[in-house]
Amino acid sequence: MNVNFNPNGRHDMNLMHENLARAQMSARLGEAQQLRRGAQMVRARRLSRKAEQAAQQARLALARAL
Repeated sequence: MNVNFNPNGRHDMNLMHENLARAQMSARLGEAQQLRRGAQMVRARRLSRKAEQAAQQARLALARAL
């Protein structure tokens, strides 16, 4: 039988659970931000390639016209 009853024990445990939940949420937000940055980078590369292809086609069309 536990004689040392700590009325704050439950409160402390709740705080630990809240801190753990907060840390996990922060980690998930960080992961989501990294994924978004990665997706933006992929999109930017794709658009850059398309722009370069369009510029190349324009140069070829201009060369043919001359």
